[in-house]
Amino acid sequence: MKTLITYCTTHGCTETVARELKQLLGQEVTLCNLKKEKAPDLSQFERIIVGGSIHAGQIQKRIKTFCRLNIAELQTKELGLFICCMDEGEEARTHLNNAFPEELLEHAKATACLGGEFNFEKMNFLEKFIVKKVAKIDHSTSKMDQQAIRKFSNRMDRIFNPFLFLA
Repeated sequence: MKTLITYCTTHGCTETVARELKQLLGQEVTLCNLKKEKAPDLSQFERIIVGGSIHAGQIQKRIKTFCRLNIAELQTKELGLFICCMDEGEEARTHLNNAFPEELLEHAKATACLGGEFNFEKMNFLEKFIVKKVAKIDHSTSKMDQQAIRKFSNRMDRIFNPFLFLA
């Protein structure tokens, strides 16, 4: 199944997750960083995964724009949606629900919060200052959730066969 993983990354965490998903999903997977390139023709793909990172409660504008401009076509595809953020539990779920249009969330085969990280080496002075004040963290730290990444990829790989229920 031809798959497109389209994403935006600020400090590299979402790109790392996208690359891991590509490895887990196997062949015919195309990565597209919307920060660096234009999305390819979506009609070439049966499965599309969209992901981004949460900063100050918001996903990147390029992800919001991509979803808004392609909402009709995304609803015809096998769809996965994910975010990367340092929040967990209900807060992370709220970020996920706010990041994507409701129609896409309802249509998606899989949705997930896949963890996040603060990478001080890639942050500017203001970003470091905000993280230190708000999150009370003064060094690089990662909460990438490997188990959630595997679970998300497994869900996306699962084939639904309605005939299995007729036996």
